[in-house]
Amino acid sequence: MIRRLIVSYVLLVAVALAAFTVPVALTLTSQLRGDTDASVRREATTMALLLGAGDDASRDALVQMAGAYSVETGSTVQAVALGTAADGAAVSGMPRPEPDAAVDRALRENTSTTDWGSATPWGTELVITVPARAQAGAGDSGGDVVGAVRIIFPTEELTDRFWTIWGFRAILAVGVLVIAAGLGYLAARWLTRPLRQLNAMASRFSDGDLTARSPVTGPHETQTLARTLNQGAERLDTLIAAQRVFVADASHQLRTPLTALRLSLDNIADGVDDPYVTEDVEQATAEVVRMSRLVNGLLVLARAEAQATVAEPLPLRDILEERLTVWQPAADERGVTITLAAPSDDRLLVLASPGHLDQVLDNVLSNALEVSPDGGAITVRADTVRSEPHHDEVVLEILDQGPGMSDADKARAFDRFWRGPGLTGRSGSGLGLAIVKQLVTDDGGAVTLRDAPSPGGLGVRISLRPASPRSGG
Repeated sequence: MIRRLIVSYVLLVAVALAAFTVPVALTLTSQLRGDTDASVRREATTMALLLGAGDDASRDALVQMAGAYSVETGSTVQAVALGTAADGAAVSGMPRPEPDAAVDRALRENTSTTDWGSATPWGTELVITVPARAQAGAGDSGGDVVGAVRIIFPTEELTDRFWTIWGFRAILAVGVLVIAAGLGYLAARWLTRPLRQLNAMASRFSDGDLTARSPVTGPHETQTLARTLNQGAERLDTLIAAQRVFVADASHQLRTPLTALRLSLDNIADGVDDPYVTEDVEQATAEVVRMSRLVNGLLVLARAEAQATVAEPLPLRDILEERLTVWQPAADERGVTITLAAPSDDRLLVLASPGHLDQVLDNVLSNALEVSPDGGAITVRADTVRSEPHHDEVVLEILDQGPGMSDADKARAFDRFWRGPGLTGRSGSGLGLAIVKQLVTDDGGAVTLRDAPSPGGLGVRISLRPASPRSGG
């Protein structure tokens, strides 16, 4: 936006400069051309009067005047007098012009001509040809044409003055535009400061900092927007705080009776020898265990939704190795091989909230172990990929060799309480992938499901935001 404001400001100043300087420069150029034409024509007319006088004294004065003018201006003065030749004869002491249409019009039609050589703005020479008429008596406007005078005026000095006019204004315009760009930058920064403050608040808020607030500054519109966002943030912070209190209370109120119920069932099982009663108690105990898992899953999901933590750079490989070490004994009991394929150094950092990635891996690995056949394999891969120009992401994949899922099941797998036979079997709560999606989304990532390559199974693809290495690491 700052760039657009600067460009708009500079364009506005450029249009104003062009509207002011170009007409002035054009007027000065036209005036320069007109003054030069009038000056050269005046000299040519004076010389033509001397040529038309016809006496020797006037001819001598013409030659002297032409010589002085040529020395002063670098021009060439030519003259022709009508004589026995059809196109006139040379004047003694002066060069004779080459016969052309301009000379012919001056001698035969008594017409002056001006030739600038070019219309924009002129050529290398200005050629003015004027007829010379014999002096007439008093009250007469002039006699017959007796010759012609031509002045060939070089326009080098005129061109230099032309470039001075336009060059000075061009340099001045560039300087003004540079100053305008600087002032436009300062003005744009000042105008967009409230928006940048709002954006900074929104960025902090999206990263989980619910204490972020925006200063109420700038125009009335941005002040109104800042107040609205601040009020919304206050309300959201209050609601989340209330939800955290509810989660803490629910955790205590739900876990305590379930634990007591399980202990009671264990005591009943220990004191009864009837196999039918024992079977019923075992079924009730299994349901209590499943309910405990469901409650724990709900509490984890509620905490994930309620807590707003700030993501920080975390070493992905260290976290992967730690969680795989925890799950390795369970895999060994089933003969399942867990393979890690990730960069061996600690430079692969991801932005995640502390503890989120651990819970994500626990849920995904638990599902993968449950559906993997005995002697199967689970592959955990992590690497940095480029999804679009100038944008990298860290992709974490967990591939199993279970039965996989249909496209319809994949579309529902992240729904709460949904249990697919290819994912969690009968003992799951149906909250594992819902928790995974909530935690990954909170950290600015994404999670999708796909078919694993041969020999088949399910692949969980988790996209995470990369982070730069921490200073001093």
